[in-house]
Amino acid sequence: MSLSTKEINVGGNFVSKVLVPGEHKAKINSVTLEQNQFKEGSYYVVLHLEGPPMGPDFEGFLIDKDDETSGHYLGQIGKVRTHDYSYADNVLDSGVVIKRDIEIMKAIKNLCKAMDIIKWFDAQDKIHDTIHDFVNKFNEDKPYNDIWMNYCLAGKEYTNKNGYTNYDLYLPKFNKGHVPYELVDTAPSKLILFNAKVHIKAPSKKSVKNFSNDDLLDDVSDASAKKASDFEL
Repeated sequence: MSLSTKEINVGGNFVSKVLVPGEHKAKINSVTLEQNQFKEGSYYVVLHLEGPPMGPDFEGFLIDKDDETSGHYLGQIGKVRTHDYSYADNVLDSGVVIKRDIEIMKAIKNLCKAMDIIKWFDAQDKIHDTIHDFVNKFNEDKPYNDIWMNYCLAGKEYTNKNGYTNYDLYLPKFNKGHVPYELVDTAPSKLILFNAKVHIKAPSKKSVKNFSNDDLLDDVSDASAKKASDFEL
């Protein structure tokens, strides 16, 4: 039998399934609270983002990792913290009292204002008993559905358990009139310009377990990286 050359593929046609630090257009699929395992009662607010459709040759992660019939995401996805720190009750040295739930609601209010859905936020006044109820209602109503925003994504670089470079993604702070997200086509734009020297934090000396992205970022580093397991966003 003669050798065929038609099935020999070489070259760098690898496309990551996940979002990495940089400037991205994306929509919110859901918002969740994820507990900081190192501080009891402390939560991260996590945006589950999806980028624009990548075309017919792109196969994203399964929408439901336990159901192959659920289909695949059409764009790159990522879990992004609203800050690089978690929200917790605290009293500052100055005596100022910080309330976890109020700070979380501020983060969501900022999102609502930016997406022009502040009416939803205002309508929730004195309805919910817990912050979990509030966030669950946000996801139930989905006022953010199919609203496309431009985001500046920062990240903490680290090496995962399989030896690949991953990022804990988070939004940079609002800074002197510049914002970490805004509606697409906002003019003039006030989006924070991504700067790798500022927005990527160097890895720690020890490998760490990512709060959310270990299962999706194994394929980030290069085209030879092994395929990561599908996960549910």
